[in-house]
Amino acid sequence: MRWLEKWRKIRGWFDRRGLNPWVTLAYAALVAGFLTLVAQYYSPGKGFSYLITFGGEESTVRLSKLQKMDFHVEQGSAGYDAQYYAQIAMDPSLQNRELPKVVDNLPYRARRILFPATAYALGLGQPPLILEVYALQNVLSWLLLAMILLHWFPPRDWDCFFRWAGVLFSLGICVSFHNALVDGPSLMLISLGVFFAETKRPWLSTAILGLSGLGKETNLLSGAALLPGFKDGRRAWLLAVIRGLLMAIPLGLWLYYLSVRLGPVMDPGERNFGIPFAAYFHKWQKVLGELPDTGWLNFGALWGFCMLVSLTVQFLFLLLRPRWEQAWWRVGLSFMLLMVVLGDAVWEGYPGAASRVLLPMQVAFNVLVPVGRGWRWLLLAGNLTLFAAPFILEPPAMDGYMMGGNPSLFSNSAGKALTLRFDRGWYGSEGNRSFYWSWARGNATHEIRNPHASAVSVRFRFSLVSIGRRTVRLKLNGEEIWSTKLGEHQVLTAALSSIRLQPGRSELVWETDEPAVLLANDPRELAFMVQNFRMDVVRVLPDEPAK
Repeated sequence: MRWLEKWRKIRGWFDRRGLNPWVTLAYAALVAGFLTLVAQYYSPGKGFSYLITFGGEESTVRLSKLQKMDFHVEQGSAGYDAQYYAQIAMDPSLQNRELPKVVDNLPYRARRILFPATAYALGLGQPPLILEVYALQNVLSWLLLAMILLHWFPPRDWDCFFRWAGVLFSLGICVSFHNALVDGPSLMLISLGVFFAETKRPWLSTAILGLSGLGKETNLLSGAALLPGFKDGRRAWLLAVIRGLLMAIPLGLWLYYLSVRLGPVMDPGERNFGIPFAAYFHKWQKVLGELPDTGWLNFGALWGFCMLVSLTVQFLFLLLRPRWEQAWWRVGLSFMLLMVVLGDAVWEGYPGAASRVLLPMQVAFNVLVPVGRGWRWLLLAGNLTLFAAPFILEPPAMDGYMMGGNPSLFSNSAGKALTLRFDRGWYGSEGNRSFYWSWARGNATHEIRNPHASAVSVRFRFSLVSIGRRTVRLKLNGEEIWSTKLGEHQVLTAALSSIRLQPGRSELVWETDEPAVLLANDPRELAFMVQNFRMDVVRVLPDEPAK
């Protein structure tokens, strides 16, 4: 019966603190699950650089500091915003003369200097370490945010658990993590600032929220948390004005530095703002038009619909239930006003940036929705994007292929790896580690490097899907090793054995006799798709006899 006595003591400890042990266990399990998922984004030799989304288009130019480093590159893609901030992190003082050439709209990007600067500091100024730190800052911020949110959502019951998880696994947070963006870390700082405001430490809150403005300009809207009540008197409002001015100082000083180094820096970003609600209704129109075409290759419209429903519910709830005395309501109000004037650039695309930009509104909603059975459907509707998390966070296919066979042959004695790279003609790899694919826009090339002194025997395994009827031929260093004729949307699985891979560089070319075509709701020109490409390294081959 000792175990029963121990359980009573444990249960008593939780009861005295108003906590539920099973709910607490669920909190811990969710954190452990997140960290387990993060580990799956690691790629040997490339670390967590997948999260930064470097583009692989031929016109891409990068800092010379990066050119000798090995990191994940999305072939056939222009990349995403984090690739610019990661390069700023290599020199946050902006002294590097290459930065204007490698960062699009440097004055605009450089305004958000906080997280590139922290990556530089935590990376000790060493480029490989800076890159890793920048990629993982969202992970650290997620863990800190999870702790801060316990102030409003302690593990008392399942209602608190849903609100807590609804923020941490919202579409905005998931996309911020998946693309190493500044929105997740920004929400962490805003939440910390509101926590200090609610616990009567306004000057510390001022410092935190002022610092957050260097992470993203719109973070300063969260200064609404420091506004007093309407009946608090002139002194309270005077102090609020002083705190507001102090909050603006860090960003103001940094903007002055940027103007000296780079010139005008007040560009609000192309199409970021517009006529009230115009872009919002444009988004609704586009999503409803594309929703019927949702399929296994295109969930974008569905997640766009969930995002619009959630943001609309949050907006209407906060609008119709004003609570000026609540700091989070005041923060929510400031981001509601921002939502009204957001432009098409913030709403367009899937899932779109609005889910990230308006994250503080979601926290305000989850904090302020009353507890009770009658409010559960509203709470669910405001957190609808939670159900997109498993799809957004699913571990990626990384380099678009898997290596199998004899592990001792994956690299040579000097540690140099046998690699396959998607070169010309491919779009970025998609899917996850159990099912992944890459689209070709026409003729496409793989570059294979065998680091061994001798040739190796390899086996290629893959499935091929065609858009339209076409013939596909596979050539290795100019010699045809396989061909097939495919019908409309036909799926063909192939295994090519005893392929001789010479030492050094080899070129594997996929040739097709028909042009690429456009599919509904996909702007890309597509010819055929290679699924689950696997290269098995079987054995070392003897040298060929001299001819």
